[in-house]
Amino acid sequence: MQLSKKVFSGYVERPEKVLQFGEGNFLRCFVDWMFFELNKKTDFNGSVIAVQPIDKGMVDMLNEQDGLYTLYLRGLKNGKPESYHETIDVISRGINPYTDFAAFLKTAELPEMRYVISNTTEAGIAYDENDEPTATPPNSYPAKLAVWLNHRYETFSGDQAKGMHIIPCELIENNADNLKRIILQLAQKWGFDAGFTTWLNSACTFSNTLVDRIVPGYPRERIAEITAELGYEDKQVVEGEHFHLWVIEAPESLQKELPFPSIGLDVKYVKDLSPYRTRKVRILNGAHTTLVPVAYLYGIDTVREAVEHPVVGKFIKEAIYDEIIPTLDLPKEELEKFAGEVIDRFRNPYIKHLLMSISLNSFPKFETRVLPSITEYIKRTGNIPQKLAFSLAATITFYKGKRGEEEIALNDDAAILILLKDAWAKYDGSDESLETVVTEVLAYEKNWKLNLNTIPGLTHAVTKHLVNITKNGMQKAIEAV
Repeated sequence: MQLSKKVFSGYVERPEKVLQFGEGNFLRCFVDWMFFELNKKTDFNGSVIAVQPIDKGMVDMLNEQDGLYTLYLRGLKNGKPESYHETIDVISRGINPYTDFAAFLKTAELPEMRYVISNTTEAGIAYDENDEPTATPPNSYPAKLAVWLNHRYETFSGDQAKGMHIIPCELIENNADNLKRIILQLAQKWGFDAGFTTWLNSACTFSNTLVDRIVPGYPRERIAEITAELGYEDKQVVEGEHFHLWVIEAPESLQKELPFPSIGLDVKYVKDLSPYRTRKVRILNGAHTTLVPVAYLYGIDTVREAVEHPVVGKFIKEAIYDEIIPTLDLPKEELEKFAGEVIDRFRNPYIKHLLMSISLNSFPKFETRVLPSITEYIKRTGNIPQKLAFSLAATITFYKGKRGEEEIALNDDAAILILLKDAWAKYDGSDESLETVVTEVLAYEKNWKLNLNTIPGLTHAVTKHLVNITKNGMQKAIEAV
């Protein structure tokens, strides 16, 4: 028996108020859970429509369960292990715009629709010059949203009351500002009515955000135990930690409409989220991205195993305390306290956070999460942060696609995969050819936003580590740092 409305007697139909681009584990464990809590504890009375942002996704599986799924929150709470689960009924339906674009567009006509949420990875908020308004659908997320917003503007004749609060959750700096800029750029290029731009600026709000919760996702290894506990099958079970933080640069109107803090959720409405963002991205996310290729190539599969490993754990802790924290401006004591909390979260005894689940889009993640620490460390000390450079070399090795005899399921932008494949094809066993590999990867300005070979000493350091990893293997190479 599979989870559905027939199985879950507590299902309540509510007005569809939230359009959500993304149906994956993170949004369901984070934002959707928060809207679920808002329904329980306030008169919000709203549901979420989950839109599949790419042509391959999970909305069909979600619809098979009537949008229902079980959320497990597990971890250390007040120093003690705690686990509980709940059936989340906030998603009304899922839509795949690649198979039913008309249904996607029609959601813009819903009078009570009020909020747009998204999590389309770091690469999702980007301008695609090939997007066209007549495509069904356009390729990029900003283009899809631009067409949707224009349809809403036309449907309600520019009614100010039908504007939207747009709250992206992608982990890029100024995510909402960038999204709005691209939408306005597309509107001008496509010749949208001038009134649309006026309506977008006056009736809609775009709020920059920061999100923080570790969500390892579907608990594949203990699903039999979960099914026995629940008494039904749930293909959309998701696990996360208790810790959560959502920082939103929100206008007063949004704060009144979504009173998350008043119901005990750690949502902070602020004027400037940059201190929170820099701390979180550099330490928590930066540690994740630094750790993944090193630990995985060492032969480790989970985050907890990695941080508790005598060698790899020492590596990542020294990377955080010796090379990342010195690049930040908050008080050292505060930063080290946060770093300690991060390490404890990585050690959550309930969560099996697979390193491979973090490896998606590793190159864009490295650019946003780790590269700023590298450049700032060099700026402040005049030296190369060797552990972060070692991680970059490990990332390049990871994209060779092999862990011993095992194939690595690489998942990144097609252009990056081609770049790495072509670069590694030049490797002939010599140190010189490895330098060529490094030079080509570091020169890829589309990802790095600059030619990293121009940073004094970086090419040499990464090449040195890549030679070491390639010739000696990760377990011996890590000893050098």
